[in-house]
Amino acid sequence: MIMDFKSGHRLWRRYVPLFILLCVVVSTTSAVMHYSIPEEMEQGSVVANLALDLGLDAKTLARRKLRLDVIANKRYLEINKETGELFVAETIDREYLCNSKNPSCFLKMDLTIENPIRLFNIEVEIMDINDNAPNFRRDTMHLDISESTTSGERFSLTNAIDPDFGSNSVKTYYVSESEHFDIEIQTGRDGSKFADLILKKALDREQQPVHNLILTAVDGGVPTRTGTASIIVRVLDVNDNAPSFDKDKYTVDVMENSPIGSLVIKLNATDLDEGSNSDIVYSYSLYTSERTQNMFSLNPENGEIRVKEMINYEDLRLYEMEVIASDKGPNSLSGQCKLTIQVTDMNDNHPEISIKSFHSPIKEDTAADTVIAVVSVNDKDSGDNGVVDLHIPDNMPFTLRESSDNYYELVVSEPLDREKVPEYEITFTVTDRGSPPLSDNETMTLELLDVNDNVPQFPQSFYTIRVMENNAPGALLSSLTAFDPDLHENQYLVYFILEKEIANTSMSMLFSINPENGNLYALKTFDYEIEKEFLFHIEARDSGSPPLSNNVTVHIIIVDQNDNAPVIVSPWRAHGSVVEEKIPRSTDKGSLVAKVIALDTDSVHNSRITYQFLQVTDATLFSLDQYNGEIRTMRMFSYRDPRHQRLVVVAKDNGDPALSATVTIKLSTVETAVKAYSDMTEVPLEYDIFSDLNLYLVIGLGSVSFLLLITILVTIVLKCQKPKPSKAAPPCRNSVISERNSTIADSTLVSNDAYWYSLFLAETRKGKLVVRQPVPKGSRYIVSSIPRSTGMSETSDSAASTLQYPK
Repeated sequence: MIMDFKSGHRLWRRYVPLFILLCVVVSTTSAVMHYSIPEEMEQGSVVANLALDLGLDAKTLARRKLRLDVIANKRYLEINKETGELFVAETIDREYLCNSKNPSCFLKMDLTIENPIRLFNIEVEIMDINDNAPNFRRDTMHLDISESTTSGERFSLTNAIDPDFGSNSVKTYYVSESEHFDIEIQTGRDGSKFADLILKKALDREQQPVHNLILTAVDGGVPTRTGTASIIVRVLDVNDNAPSFDKDKYTVDVMENSPIGSLVIKLNATDLDEGSNSDIVYSYSLYTSERTQNMFSLNPENGEIRVKEMINYEDLRLYEMEVIASDKGPNSLSGQCKLTIQVTDMNDNHPEISIKSFHSPIKEDTAADTVIAVVSVNDKDSGDNGVVDLHIPDNMPFTLRESSDNYYELVVSEPLDREKVPEYEITFTVTDRGSPPLSDNETMTLELLDVNDNVPQFPQSFYTIRVMENNAPGALLSSLTAFDPDLHENQYLVYFILEKEIANTSMSMLFSINPENGNLYALKTFDYEIEKEFLFHIEARDSGSPPLSNNVTVHIIIVDQNDNAPVIVSPWRAHGSVVEEKIPRSTDKGSLVAKVIALDTDSVHNSRITYQFLQVTDATLFSLDQYNGEIRTMRMFSYRDPRHQRLVVVAKDNGDPALSATVTIKLSTVETAVKAYSDMTEVPLEYDIFSDLNLYLVIGLGSVSFLLLITILVTIVLKCQKPKPSKAAPPCRNSVISERNSTIADSTLVSNDAYWYSLFLAETRKGKLVVRQPVPKGSRYIVSSIPRSTGMSETSDSAASTLQYPK
């Protein structure tokens, strides 16, 4: 047998009963029955009916001792001795049963029956499905490539293995995007696919020492399956970078009489290579004088230059040297720099600082030019070494003002703000003008006292809070927390709801706020159909003197829930009853049989209603428009169709979860067009189909009723101007109201009342008006007949009739 199937293990398990198509190929010469099935079929799946294929009587199989013998295999298949069906006894895995590279995989069996004895050979071919993804033997492949490797070099990669066969095996490979690497796919003698990594662009270890790639293997199944492996390429270093100093020229100052062994400078050279290629050795060049080399020592390992002998400013004031940095690579590379050492005269007395007066703490609103501290300075040296300068950091709102010789005042120069900087560490630094200059410093801490100068701040100026209707009273809606950067009582906040009345209802009756933490609560349960939103203000006030406050606007939006089920308003029926309709058996195809109208008081999204048949006697006879609820005939009635048809229609809204309502319509077909008035079903005198609808529905129905009343009044006026027609017998339910001449029969019966369609059925092709359900006594409806040839334009002639029911 040959089976047309779709790849994929899940599809086979789910759709085996729908997709398995078996056809039998019987060889007359070998008498071997051949079947084909996919692997991974579920247990109990029927492969074939052997009794039917072999021409055996299924009733005699048990008596004839039917036996199925499996040749050299596990019993994956069994036969039902009652029906002769060959079915799957155990799930078959083709990769386990046969070699994955073998194009054919068979289960061979012998079928034996007695009375008389007959032997049949059966072969079941196991077809492969794409149930295995490609898999790499190693999840991660490591490659070491020298940065001197030329472009075009090729590197072998581990191939992926797919146990599936044929087109379901590995077909191609992909590598993640890289400017340095690409792959080339090769095909082996056995048809297997493997990939070589190709170097597209030369590597540079100093720019990128490691490259991470992803190799993806893709099989040819539908849908395809993939497997991935990581490729980590480590770039090996070569000595292609020379050492380099931070600067080409260095200039340093050394004080005379510096101690022997004191550090003059530490030269630093770097090499971008690694290993021995980056190890650096420092040395003097041949251009450095012997006197300089005797005065300063150079450490060959770390580049430190230290004082080797006593330095005398009067002997020599300037030393110049050239230092070479060489790496330890096989082909050594080097770099050099020039160093100039200047000997300076000694300034051996430090200036002194004395704080004479200091005020701390001070208020943050202290006025500018207020004196905070008085400082004096002194230096025992003479000349330029005894001239001193006093300064403080530049990024502070203070300045120094000289009051007299060597006396300075610290004054406020800019407004202070404790919330930005609560305290200042003011460092006074005195420096003489010697060479090199000597300095000293003194630090004092200035603390600022808080004043109430900040209003409370909300994170947002406008809050929109969505609240689901039917909430529990006392539910937490949101936390509206303000922040005041002041301290102590100046930052203690109290929250209020600013009173605002909506429809004579105060906001404090609907919401409450915790005055300490700003938590906003609902005091009642909200109904979206009654109230949809609220807008009010919340104020945060601190406890300072005087207190400061700020407010924020809060917009509460009530979110609709699907808490109202659709209500079927047409066709009308008493609660729990069945709507009965009678229609002629001669009704044409496409005729309107009934129209189901349901209303939902929820919001637009939850009130979208669709109609479906829940039950139908004959699905080929009626159609239901899922959007407008019209039930029409799909064909004409035949003599085979039953006289009674039962239709159960469900009206379902678009909520989550969806709510629904059902109506049962019992249709009876009649041969005659008119019934006696005595057969008319009693019409209920009073009913209220809108008892469960909300205020908006009542307003809408009231508007429609008002328009209907105006139409009836206009019609009465028009009727009074015409001869009064002869009084006819009142029509009964499921009877024909009027039957007009051939001119009217080629017309369309319409009405301006939506509820009219739930009471009457207009058979436009025959000019008949049929009562669909009980009509309230005393009701009047305006029915117009418009010629079909002119259409529904404003200029078309129409004939209007008034249907009057007895009171």
